[in-house]
Amino acid sequence: MRGFLLRCVLLWAMLQRSKTQSAVPATALNCCEGDVLLLLDSSGSVANREFSSLLHFATILLRPFSLGRGHVRVGLLQVGTNPNLEFGLDVHNNQESLEKALQSVSQLQGDTNTKAALRVAQGLLTETDENMPKVLLWLTDGVEPGDVGGAMTELKAQGVSVLAVSTVHGNYQVLQRAVTPPLESHLYSVDIDDIDIITEDLREAIIKIIRAERLRVVDLTSHSAVLQWRPVLKVDSGYYEISYNSLGKAGPETKRTLSGNSSWVELTNLQPDTTYTAALHPESNQRLFNTLSVNFTTHVLGLTVVSVSDSGSRQIRVSWGPLQPAGVQRYTVEYGAFPSGEVLTVTLPSQQNSTLLTGLQPGTQYLVTVSALHRNGKERAMSVRACTQEALPALSDLHLIPVEHQEVQVAWQANQEGLKGYWLSWESQTPQTYTSKPSISSLYLPASSRSTRLKHLAPRSRVCVSPVYSSGRGEGLCCTAERHTDSLS
Repeated sequence: MRGFLLRCVLLWAMLQRSKTQSAVPATALNCCEGDVLLLLDSSGSVANREFSSLLHFATILLRPFSLGRGHVRVGLLQVGTNPNLEFGLDVHNNQESLEKALQSVSQLQGDTNTKAALRVAQGLLTETDENMPKVLLWLTDGVEPGDVGGAMTELKAQGVSVLAVSTVHGNYQVLQRAVTPPLESHLYSVDIDDIDIITEDLREAIIKIIRAERLRVVDLTSHSAVLQWRPVLKVDSGYYEISYNSLGKAGPETKRTLSGNSSWVELTNLQPDTTYTAALHPESNQRLFNTLSVNFTTHVLGLTVVSVSDSGSRQIRVSWGPLQPAGVQRYTVEYGAFPSGEVLTVTLPSQQNSTLLTGLQPGTQYLVTVSALHRNGKERAMSVRACTQEALPALSDLHLIPVEHQEVQVAWQANQEGLKGYWLSWESQTPQTYTSKPSISSLYLPASSRSTRLKHLAPRSRVCVSPVYSSGRGEGLCCTAERHTDSLS
């Protein structure tokens, strides 16, 4: 029985270990090489529970990484009245050792002397290999951190990437100036009770900085690609040669020479939906460097513009471009009242680049999405918001009163609220133009007008009057002037 229980305990331990290993993100195991220094606010403004939560967060954040030289080195520097280096970058070579150290950290209390701690951090991070990527992760409540701008600027100038996590009551402007762009992935302001929700995003941001694969695609479009690498040269120590060409298609290889202080390059004039291979050759007379390479596929040429026009109270015209009849099977336009209206769909051929959406509700915001289904099966879409105009009062009455040959008195009634004037149109014909087609005449009258006399009306002329308001033209009325011998009715 004792042997059976021992086997059960061992089996349970193995299952737990298996679960732990399977939970580690595959992208973080042996992926990276660099230094991560934790700058932990340990001052009296940080509550004990908050301090413990920050330490636990750091433990979970760093757990997937392989530690030690050739992998990720982690150090911890506490901020208090005086800075305290809890452990340096070369102390912990495995996760078990690091987690025990983080669990045993005691809070300093005292003042928030971040500036003094940054001077220590600067010494720690600049005394190591200058070609190694370095990250300073600032964990703080953000309360009165002091004048940290100068020290942070010096760190960033020396190649250190500064990331920050602040609890909600932090000084966001100070943090914003301190971190290294992009802000959306390097700066997090979060309630301490919800801090776990940023773990994966922050870890991915760190991985992007210290990933061992040094040539990577950071931006990709249908016609261009931006490649970035970890710099290994200096301006006066050599140069880079980048070469690239498309895979599976006959064509010459393109080569470019870049200065030794380069860390990125944009490849332009590429073909859409095409796979390319690129190679980076660091050339130096001081030592040999490995050639770095990467493959990437440009995006399908998608929609670049969607616009709306001819907006009325019940209609909107939607246009898009560029028109791609050779590469697109069809276009689909989806539209519905925002945020929760019924979604309607219109399918259009690849030769069409606009459509009129009708039957809409007046004074309503609509979300319109145009999707292009390409012949290779890929789909690209763009969305815009558009508002229909408010329904304006219509003309309430219209009368035509015969006066004499080819003349008529026009009288009307309309809602006076917000009224700016009236727009009249009719078909006219003078004695000199009886043999030609009648012309369309128009006239604008002020809001005080109720009637007017029109001359030289063509036979069976259609007379229309529309009220004009500050926000548009209301619905008008039309009447036909009938000829009876020498009079109009």
